[in-house]
Amino acid sequence: MQQVQLGQSDLRVTPICLGTMTFGEQVAEATAHAILDRSLARGVNFIDTAEMYAVPARKETFGATETIIGNWFAKNPGARDKLVLATKVAGPSRGMPWVREGAGMTAADIQASCDASLKRLQTDVIDLYQIHWPERNVPMFGQLYYDPSQERTQTSIHEQLEALGSLVKQGKVRYIGLSNETPYGVHEFVRLAEQHNLPRIATVQNVYCLVSRALENGLDESMHRLGVSLLAYSPLAFGLLTGKYDQSGTDGPDAPKEARIAKFESVRKQRWGRPEGLAAARRYNQLARDNGLTPTQMALAFCYTKWQVASTIIGVTSVAQLEEDLDAWGTQLSPELLKAIDKVRWDIRDPAL
Repeated sequence: MQQVQLGQSDLRVTPICLGTMTFGEQVAEATAHAILDRSLARGVNFIDTAEMYAVPARKETFGATETIIGNWFAKNPGARDKLVLATKVAGPSRGMPWVREGAGMTAADIQASCDASLKRLQTDVIDLYQIHWPERNVPMFGQLYYDPSQERTQTSIHEQLEALGSLVKQGKVRYIGLSNETPYGVHEFVRLAEQHNLPRIATVQNVYCLVSRALENGLDESMHRLGVSLLAYSPLAFGLLTGKYDQSGTDGPDAPKEARIAKFESVRKQRWGRPEGLAAARRYNQLARDNGLTPTQMALAFCYTKWQVASTIIGVTSVAQLEEDLDAWGTQLSPELLKAIDKVRWDIRDPAL
């Protein structure tokens, strides 16, 4: 895999990134370390985590994923220098008081979260430090509409940038990024950074997959014109696009019991549990089979080959899943198949928005 540049930074990463939010919940530490070993051996140089992981978020597993990765670094002293390491500072609490006190995300919160992440990760620097979700009120995680009456901002974007800039000056962070952002947010972070000589965002990490393509209707243009790279998460739509739920549904008696969407009710209540999402996924999955591909191959190839995507974040629970996802690299989708994919989207649009 040829490496790609992230935004206007000097970070060069593989177009596949290992996501780790299952580590510490579905994935025990020994298995997580085996996945990290194999990912590195297969040439992946980019891993992504977050302070709030594992997922689903619980007080008992807060920070567990970073701790597991830090322990792996300690066991493999040469690994850290071979990898681009990304993590995230959580946005406002959203009902998770164990993340931090108060409802906002102050400069002091950002500093404290970074210091704690560095300690758990057992490293001196974070290559890409991202804001996990906006501090201001925006629709996200399956919400559809912006409601100005729900505004709750306590820390301006300018103040957030100054706090992140301080981390860069301290040598604790190399570059910064956003996640679950909107076109407005991307433009404002870039505008204020350029106006005040503060760090410029290199990336935005947003959901992007066959059943959730909303970023193609505005955000992709903003990112392209501003020179900001997309890190696409959930390319398999929490398993909907693997075909594993085509017969059973997501919560039926025959649904895979250990899969995330079946195991955790909180996940089903968000975008991935909508009946419309499963209906759309079934159509895409059958389309893949009709064209000699597995559903996983087609869904990943869709992300791997789109011009909008710099790197696709894959989340796995086993080495076997990792191998399958990496082996899908190089799969090409014919113009006819892409046209058929767009026909499904026209019929159903983005049910997992």
